[in-house]
Amino acid sequence: MKKMQGRSQEQILAVENELGAHNYAPLDVILSRGAGVWVWDIDGRKYMDCLSAYSAINQGHCHPRIHAALVAQSQRLALTSRAFHNDQLAGFYEDVCALTGAHKVLPMNSGAEAVESALKVVRKWGYEVKGIPADQAEIIVCENNFHGRTITIVGFSTDPNARDHFGPFTPGFKTVPFGNTHALEQAITPNTAGFLVEPIQGEAGVIIPPNGYLKQVREICNRNQIVLILDEIQTGLGRTGKLLAEEHEHIVADMTLIGKALSGGMYPVSAVLSSRETLGVLQPGQHGSTFGGNPVACAVARMALKVLIEEGMIENAERMGKRFMAGLETVHNPLIREIRGRGLMMAVEFHPEAGNVKTVCNALKQRGILVKETHEFILRFAPPLIITESEVDWALDRIIPVLSSHG
Repeated sequence: MKKMQGRSQEQILAVENELGAHNYAPLDVILSRGAGVWVWDIDGRKYMDCLSAYSAINQGHCHPRIHAALVAQSQRLALTSRAFHNDQLAGFYEDVCALTGAHKVLPMNSGAEAVESALKVVRKWGYEVKGIPADQAEIIVCENNFHGRTITIVGFSTDPNARDHFGPFTPGFKTVPFGNTHALEQAITPNTAGFLVEPIQGEAGVIIPPNGYLKQVREICNRNQIVLILDEIQTGLGRTGKLLAEEHEHIVADMTLIGKALSGGMYPVSAVLSSRETLGVLQPGQHGSTFGGNPVACAVARMALKVLIEEGMIENAERMGKRFMAGLETVHNPLIREIRGRGLMMAVEFHPEAGNVKTVCNALKQRGILVKETHEFILRFAPPLIITESEVDWALDRIIPVLSSHG
C-alpha cells in the first residue's frame, strides 16, 4: 500500500482527482490534524474552522472526553446489531429523552437515514392512526429545502443540481414556500400526514423564517391532525444558541431529527425523537439498521451530549454568536445583500453582480480562515461552539477586510 505521508498537496489532489468520484468541489486544502476550533494542513499551516463540518463539530475537533469515550467503548464492544441488546443503548435513550423531552427514540447513523426513517414512520402513522386510504399519504415540504441525498429526498428538492437526471422520484410530496403559513394551509388535504421543515434552512444559506412562523405551523398541524417533523440535524444541539432551534418559539415538534453534532464529529450517529403515538406504529422487522444504536455510537453520543451541557457550549453559542454578528454587521460593502444569523449559524449574502464568493473563500484561506460558499453568492460562518471571545475577534480581524473588498 502506498503511503500519503511525504507527498505534496498537488500529488495527493491528483490521486483524488484520478480515483475518486467527482461529487464534491472542496477548497484546495488538505487537513491532517484538528484541535478545538483549529485545524492544520499537511504542511503545518494553521486555520480556524468556520464550517464545523456543517455543524457536526459543534463540540470542537477531537474533543478529549468524546475521544476517550470512543476509544474506551471500541475496546470493549463495538457492534452487536440489534439482534441482541447492548449495555449502552438504554443509557443513550435515557440521556436523550431527559435532555430533549422526547418520549421515544429511533437511533440511526446518518442525517439522511433519520429523514428517511421519519418519512416512513409518518406514512405508516397516516394509514394506521389518521385513517388515510392506502398509498395516498401526502407529506408537505418546503422550497429550497435540504434534507439529504437519497433518491426520495432529492425527489422533493427544488435544487436542479440535486434532482437532474436522478429520476423517476418517489411520489407523495407537495412543496410550499418556506416561511409562508398561508401556502401551507392551502396545500393541506385530508390525505396530508406530515409537514417536514427545517427551523432554519442551512444549505439554502441560513434562511431564517419570519418571527412566529414555527408557532403558527404548530397550530396548523394541530388543527389538521398532521405530524410536524422538524429537521434539526444542522440547527440542533446548540448551534442556534438553544439546545434545539424549536425552543426559540417555545414549541415541541411531533418528530425531531438530530444528527451531526450528536457525536461531536467522532462517529456517524443520528436519531428520530418522537412521541409515543408516532414512533409507536413501528413493529419488529418493519424498520432497522445494522449499525443503528450500536454500542460505540451510543457511548460517543452520550458523552457528546454531556460535554455540550456541562461545558456550557449552548450558552456560549448564544454569546459568541452575538459578538460574531456584531462584527459582521460592521462590514461596509454595497454589494452585500444581507447579513443574517442566529447563534453561531450565520451567513453573508452578496448580490449576484459581486461574483462567485469562491474567491472570498480562497482569500480567507490565505488569512487562516476556512469557510465554504453555498449557492454561489452566500458565505456561511459556523465555527465550533467552544470558540472564545479572543478567537471571535481574531477571526473578525481577518474576515471584515476581505468581505469589505469583495467585488
